[in-house]
Amino acid sequence: MNDANKPRLIQRYSPGERANHWIVAIAFILLALSGLALFHPAFYWLSNLFGGGTWTRILHPYVGVFMFLLFFILAVRMFRHNKMDKNDRQWLKQFDDVVNNREDRLPEVGRYNAGQKVLYFALILLMIGLLLTGIVMWREFFGLYFSVGLIRLASVLHAIFAFVMICAIIVHIYAGFWVKGSVRAMTRGTVTPGWAWKHHRAWFRQVRGASSRK
Repeated sequence: MNDANKPRLIQRYSPGERANHWIVAIAFILLALSGLALFHPAFYWLSNLFGGGTWTRILHPYVGVFMFLLFFILAVRMFRHNKMDKNDRQWLKQFDDVVNNREDRLPEVGRYNAGQKVLYFALILLMIGLLLTGIVMWREFFGLYFSVGLIRLASVLHAIFAFVMICAIIVHIYAGFWVKGSVRAMTRGTVTPGWAWKHHRAWFRQVRGASSRK
């Protein structure tokens, strides 16, 4: 097939959005590894990746703040695409059709489906929870402002939030590979018209409508 006959690709993510996403992803991996090293002695060997236990304790909170700021920028940029509507609620009610790949029975999906929107808001809540509990635990700067009991409670909550977030990211990664063509969107920034029509038909109509008006 020559270039003239190839379907015109649709841009899903800009270079800036992709860069933001991958930097957040790298920061998350660093935080997960360093957090596990600090969480239990069985994982302490992971601290060698960061130069030892002392450096792991020093770097972990700074990387956490860095990730939160970049995630916040990404979340703000994506907010208008993640508002729930009646189609999303119906999509969730038909989750059995989702897992059995019966997309023809589902309501038309915009830029993101309801599952992606639920994950979006879950990550926001988890990130806020991790930031707040992390601040309480950050004794170098805030140790004098909180009681020992509150610091211990924050430590437990921080671990719970981190565990749930790791599980959520695993689901996110799995879904990206499960829906063939999704990884391309975040690596190359584009998707095929066929992919957009099958998985995000309402968004496809919107994009094509905007293109035809230009």
